[in-house]
Amino acid sequence: MNTFSLVLAALLSSGVAGFAKDYLLHTFKKTRLSDKFWSEGANFGDFNHDGKPDVVSGPYWYEGPDFKKRHEYYPATQTFKKKLAEGKEEAIEGFEGALGVNNAYSDNFFAFAYDFNKDSWDDILIVGFPGEISAWYENPKGREGHWQKHVALDVTDNESPTFTDITGDGKPEIICSSKGSYGYAEPDWNDPGRPWKWHPISPNNNYHKFTHGMGVGDVNGDGRMDLIEKDGWWEQPKSLAGDPLWKFHASKFGTGGSQAYAYDVNGDGLNDVITSVAAHGYGLVWYEQVKQNGDITFKEHLILEKEKKPNAYGVTFSQLHAVDLIDMDGDGVKDIVTGKRFWAHGAHGDADPTDPAVIYWFELVRHKDKSVDFVPHLIDDDSGVGTQVVAGYCSNRKYPDIVVGNKKGTFYIKHEVKKVSQAEWEKAQPKPVQ
Repeated sequence: MNTFSLVLAALLSSGVAGFAKDYLLHTFKKTRLSDKFWSEGANFGDFNHDGKPDVVSGPYWYEGPDFKKRHEYYPATQTFKKKLAEGKEEAIEGFEGALGVNNAYSDNFFAFAYDFNKDSWDDILIVGFPGEISAWYENPKGREGHWQKHVALDVTDNESPTFTDITGDGKPEIICSSKGSYGYAEPDWNDPGRPWKWHPISPNNNYHKFTHGMGVGDVNGDGRMDLIEKDGWWEQPKSLAGDPLWKFHASKFGTGGSQAYAYDVNGDGLNDVITSVAAHGYGLVWYEQVKQNGDITFKEHLILEKEKKPNAYGVTFSQLHAVDLIDMDGDGVKDIVTGKRFWAHGAHGDADPTDPAVIYWFELVRHKDKSVDFVPHLIDDDSGVGTQVVAGYCSNRKYPDIVVGNKKGTFYIKHEVKKVSQAEWEKAQPKPVQ
């Protein structure tokens, strides 16, 4: 029996929702909100307080559900000049990306939505270029015009920072490196407009601002969130009082890839680590947690090869600079969403800059013997990811949509699901080529 037959048999016998009775076909409809390069990130949030998710990317937010109307919440003054025939020039909005020829970078790498001042309106947090500030913009509650800017952190380093609850207090923090140390920044929630307090969790190891690969997750299963980086993980102590340094556990999680996640991939009760191998090269991987004499070690399992070589399903692409982890098909286990960052260093930089800018989701299928398979499903081949890719519940509450900002522009990709016959479903499933 081949891998596809094993996967199909496992799905049918396990009673997984969507497969035991219904055969569901997942397709995606892309809408390009802008062709301008404003940012390497985008996200969802309800910015007009109407109960419908909107999209933020660069200096604009777009009204859902059709995202046709946009609002400028900070000054969109950046332009570049493109040379035309006969020595003429054209001024184009945004930073120089796919509409130009030269390599350039934006000042906006990550976007998040959160109600910082507790007025029930979503505000916007922007993490800028590595080494620069993170700032949040206060929602004016329906008034047009630019939003008030509050600097949260003066130096935000690493190319995979995140905004999530690492302390366990139910409120998110900016997790990153800053001025040489790993740590987190949290506001005074009674006065979030003031600069946030920096809490180092590591010594000053002179981590470079362009260091790649970082994440947050409970690696050892003690109920406390740990910090994951490319060279290992930092164990959160029982108490954070006095800002103690966290214990470091060395382990190679790639050479510097994307966001990293702690998740029990194979269902054995131990949290594994998921990330990409190299942000500007190849490789998607999960590291299986293995206990040896009470110590935590990891065994590497490749989902995509570390070189330009097709995997078992014939899939290969490079520049996996952003990864999200979410249940895409409603079966109760989380899947991987990732893709190719378009022109990370320009039209001639890094691996395969002219290859299609793809986005895939990799369906996690667990087998009874604790082995797993990640089945690749192509979402789109002309958008790609930035330093951030976000899958979130927008058009419906069960199947996540996707939003991306990068050098090709801003894209909203709607997740559509329909019932089909067993024969139609089987025909549409990716099949191993090896």
